[in-house]
Amino acid sequence: MVAELIKGNEIAQAKRNEMKEEVRKLKEGGIVPGLVVIIVGEDPASLSYVRGKTKACKQVGIDGKLIELAEETTEEKLLAIIEQYNNDEACHGILVQLPLPKHISDTSVIEAISPEKDVDGFHPINIGRMMTGQRAFLPCTPFGIVEMVKAKNIQIEGKHVVVIGRSNIVGKPVGQLFLNENATVTYCHSRTPNMKEITRQADILIVAVGKKEFIGKDYIKPGAVVIDVGINRKEDGKLTGDVVFEEAEEIASYLTPVPKGVGPMTITMLLQNTILSAKWSHQIEGVH
Repeated sequence: MVAELIKGNEIAQAKRNEMKEEVRKLKEGGIVPGLVVIIVGEDPASLSYVRGKTKACKQVGIDGKLIELAEETTEEKLLAIIEQYNNDEACHGILVQLPLPKHISDTSVIEAISPEKDVDGFHPINIGRMMTGQRAFLPCTPFGIVEMVKAKNIQIEGKHVVVIGRSNIVGKPVGQLFLNENATVTYCHSRTPNMKEITRQADILIVAVGKKEFIGKDYIKPGAVVIDVGINRKEDGKLTGDVVFEEAEEIASYLTPVPKGVGPMTITMLLQNTILSAKWSHQIEGVH
């Protein structure tokens, strides 16, 4: 068996083409979706990432604004800027790039963003709404993972999903989203004994541990769907995931590559959330 690749870059591009048309129709009605991205400091990787987000906005017609703040910006100043855009009707989404400098509290900043503009899906109110199956902005990477699986018409209901990892950004919410789709969900993490026994029961295995090529074929049930969320660098500088790709490819039915797998979906779902925010703010129904 050679796994079929779930190419996130292709799925993301198809979704962006649909969004472009959706935004065009909104603009005809006088609604211009707007996203404000704020970054504090000059970390090259973070700067490259946020500029990629504003570039993606332009591709689909969203009004993307990037605000670059100095490393020494105070928490008080950042919170004041967030409040300014909370009250700006032309702004439908606010995203503050994490991590922040040590003198600024991530929690304070996340909670300062209006839940109605929290297009990252990190605010406790959106997390709570997600848990109870209410309308909410879903965290972008978990949202993208579910959309990738659906794009391949892979059955979720009744399947056993195993998540390796329990971060607040990916691990915990992705399990909840699959639970909302009527899967049976098990979490594994660094304190889980007999992990291989559990992961080999997975119909869908989601790996989000941040450890280079941590999961080999002995963790994977033949025919499983394997979603690799990891982005790591090998000694030669090339990107690799948390899964040993060559081993997983031999045993899985579907497999996400790294790069061009989960990564492109994250920014795409951020765009989707911004469009949804614009719709919801004008009482236009939009569904995930």
